[in-house]
Amino acid sequence: MTENHETIDALQWEKRTFAPSEAFKKNSLVVGTHLYDEANEDYEAFWARQAEELVTWAKPWDTICEWNLPFSKWFVGGQLNVSYNCLDRHVLAGKGDKVAIHFEGEPGDTRTVTYAQLLDEVQKFSNVLKGLGVQKGDRVNIYLPMIVEAVVAMLACARIGAAHSVVFGGFSSQALADRINDAEAKVLITADGGYRRGEVFALKPQADEALENTTTVTSVVVVQRGNNPVDMKQGRDHWYHELMATASNDCPAEPMDSEQLLFLLYTSGTTGKPKGIMHTTGGYLTHVTFTHKYVFDLNPEKDIYWCTADVGWITGHSYIVYGPLSNGATQVIYEGVPNFPGNDRMWNIINKYKVTIFYTAPTAIRTYMKWGVEEPAKHDLSSLRLLGSVGEPINPEAWMWYHENIGRGNCPIVDTWWQTETGGIMISPLPGATTTKPGSATFPLPGVGAELLDDAGKPVTRGGGYLTLTHPWPGMLRGIWKDPDRYKDAYWSRFEGRYFAGDGAKLDDDGYLWLLGRVDDVMNVSGHRISTTEVESALVSHPAVAEAAVVGANDATTGQAIIAYVTLVGGSEVDEQVLRNHVASEIGAIAKPKTIYFTPDLPKTRSGKIMRRLLRDVAEGRNLGDTTTLADANVVNELQKRAAEAPSED
Repeated sequence: MTENHETIDALQWEKRTFAPSEAFKKNSLVVGTHLYDEANEDYEAFWARQAEELVTWAKPWDTICEWNLPFSKWFVGGQLNVSYNCLDRHVLAGKGDKVAIHFEGEPGDTRTVTYAQLLDEVQKFSNVLKGLGVQKGDRVNIYLPMIVEAVVAMLACARIGAAHSVVFGGFSSQALADRINDAEAKVLITADGGYRRGEVFALKPQADEALENTTTVTSVVVVQRGNNPVDMKQGRDHWYHELMATASNDCPAEPMDSEQLLFLLYTSGTTGKPKGIMHTTGGYLTHVTFTHKYVFDLNPEKDIYWCTADVGWITGHSYIVYGPLSNGATQVIYEGVPNFPGNDRMWNIINKYKVTIFYTAPTAIRTYMKWGVEEPAKHDLSSLRLLGSVGEPINPEAWMWYHENIGRGNCPIVDTWWQTETGGIMISPLPGATTTKPGSATFPLPGVGAELLDDAGKPVTRGGGYLTLTHPWPGMLRGIWKDPDRYKDAYWSRFEGRYFAGDGAKLDDDGYLWLLGRVDDVMNVSGHRISTTEVESALVSHPAVAEAAVVGANDATTGQAIIAYVTLVGGSEVDEQVLRNHVASEIGAIAKPKTIYFTPDLPKTRSGKIMRRLLRDVAEGRNLGDTTTLADANVVNELQKRAAEAPSED
């Protein structure tokens, strides 16, 4: 007899709950279900109301949504300018002196930029771009450190209708060249260098190398940041500060069609050509303005907001640049790493600027756990009132550590699920309305339709399945640049009429959603489909473990064997067998790792995501794939050495 298993086995359930406190609810934007009720009645009308109330339009739209599966258009016929919404309207409302950005450089230099000053700089740089021949519809590549000029460059492109393509400053010259070539960019904006771990990393030489393999870039603008020596090619290369010194600060924001391309953002993936994700203007701005306001319960007059992402990622686009500035928020931008000059740099910054809303990644939280509770304990974090998590599923113990040691037990946590492709947050608590469970992203936001399906495409009401989105939403990608067939195949071919981008999830008895990571990372052990996320959560629930990564490696007996890589909390020791038994007691013997490697660190991208593909290569003794996006290549070399030294099993 064949045993039936769920699409993905759901092995671990969390029972702890945290309701919003009465004190938090007292001043919260949403405490009941009225937004959900309104959206359930008519999601298009719901989004239209958000667009009308949160965004300033130069011309009203004719049609809320045109849906020609899988292509959508939102607020068709409407016109607006994103830069105007992020800057001009606040200045015109008398808020020009309000701080837009508190910039903190890694070396300790600071800069305070008001909305009026940011508008002034954006208008100047808009005129600089025009002077370099950039016109509406052109593409501009941005390859910068995490500095104010990155925000200026993005908003200047939006002001004149040029689509920007931001490339993370940690990417290689080849990755930059690929993106320039695909977008056929006319201008590249870069810097001499930036600061990371107390040293200057050079960007301009990388950019020069990339440009040797491109043909479309006619001008390069170079921001002076690292003061490292660079070569400037006469006629092509220009210093940002020299161009700005003579630029006019008068550049009216031109109304754009709601479906005007706002930006391209490339997802690298693990194989194949990077995908140029297309996001347009009106729907995207509505989505990120709404979600930033309500998910973070924003009071723009009182809150100091800090998202620790880089503008090279979608989180930086949506929740550093467009969402916060559209809402008139004051925010912190930090250039460097969390452990320079000490492991308490983040907590020092929160204390310094009296940050009230802090949004970071689970990987970062687990790193802070590894460094110990004494680091945040050095600082007054009492200004914090809300915490957020983004980038991957957060395991319950990391959630609890974050709640207890950073929020001091007083701050709701909004665990958010979304993707580059979705444009903005899709699944998250509303902090004044939702009772949270550690590790659960809880429920789809108002106006978002989500459902779990099994292999046959049938709805899953409890247990594991594939996370699909059931209807269009304003911030959704409009396709893949120059490749509509790939767009259909990548996101719409697995389940008819449904968007599916490859994530697994599970539903508990209360209808809470628990993200399980990429289905590519699901392991097939003796017929059980086990999520890496659940095993990692079980490992991290042991008090000695700070971080864990799990992969499935080919095994002649079980199909795949679970191989775990574990980083311990500083000063801790634990036996491998103790951890294996701990996993068995937490989620079942079937999930016990066959082998556990102890390592001081895990291979991560510069954005903090664990590169499980490389861990699979190590586990199966293969040559490593592309390692150019690794934050520290030495980590993988150390893992290979440990794997080679491990005793073989007879």
